[in-house]
Amino acid sequence: MIEVSHLTKRYGSRVAVEDLTFTVDKGVVWGFLGPNGAGKSTTMNILAGCLAATEGKVAIGGHDIFEEPLAARRQVGYLPEQPPLYMGMTVREYLSFVARAKGVAVRDLDEQLDHAMAVTGVEEVAGRLIRNLSKGFRQRVGVAQAILGDPEVIILDEPTVGLDPLQIVEIRKLIRTLGRDHTVILSSHILSEVQAVCDRVLMIHHGRLVASGTPEELEQRFSGQVTYKVTAKAMPMEVRQALEAVPGVTSVTAEAGAEGRTEAVIAASDTGPDMDERLSFALSDRRIPVLRLEREQTSLEDVFLALAQEDAPDPAADTPRRKRRGKGEDA
Repeated sequence: MIEVSHLTKRYGSRVAVEDLTFTVDKGVVWGFLGPNGAGKSTTMNILAGCLAATEGKVAIGGHDIFEEPLAARRQVGYLPEQPPLYMGMTVREYLSFVARAKGVAVRDLDEQLDHAMAVTGVEEVAGRLIRNLSKGFRQRVGVAQAILGDPEVIILDEPTVGLDPLQIVEIRKLIRTLGRDHTVILSSHILSEVQAVCDRVLMIHHGRLVASGTPEELEQRFSGQVTYKVTAKAMPMEVRQALEAVPGVTSVTAEAGAEGRTEAVIAASDTGPDMDERLSFALSDRRIPVLRLEREQTSLEDVFLALAQEDAPDPAADTPRRKRRGKGEDA
């Protein structure tokens, strides 16, 4: 349904999206996952036809978004992170305005409005001013405008930002409902949200695609390496030699601790349930007392948090610039 090839977007010397290539199948809810600032919103804006790319190609429903923009945009309904709502209009007035702007025929207008409001659950507030609605209902109105015109693809950029827990649950249910009749692309930095509603996940970092697959596939892929922590009463060399002999162990680091103890960290490619026992038996066979044995498995959340940490700005990096500012310069 969507084909993205070598997509790149630069803002001067800054690269927001770099050489992205992926394909989105029809009738699937896709999660576009990445830390804040990873390039998700830039990519969403390009897919929706709101932003030009520096390089690359995007085709939606077989239409090149740069060469056939109108045909491509008719395939897409878009909810940006900040919904484009007119606060002085009622819900029905606003949706009617959007439908006419999208070219919905007059004879189909009422049917389209009724359908969009029914799917998103805003029928009860159809006559109320948007400014008087809760954040959750405003978000639903934003989704309603996205599905007007019956587009094949629905793009939702951070749809649950600023919502309370109950509203988040409601929007997630709505997304699953949309996934029955549309291809949905959901952009988020919230891992649990993507895992809750998405069939497949695209993980982006520093503007580049780093992984894709089902949530289960990514979980398995990034959880393939298991770490064990062991405290044993012996010399580091003895502990290391005993543990390195266990099949499935890929590395062992051992350091001397207090009172003749050794703290060891073992990386293992074997995730079998009996690995703990094999490690314990390997030490006991050499008459090495085991004081502690813990298993730590890397999860998809761990990987995501690591990516987010890499994206975090270094406070120390700003120090030299502050020192160089002149007296009259802005802080």
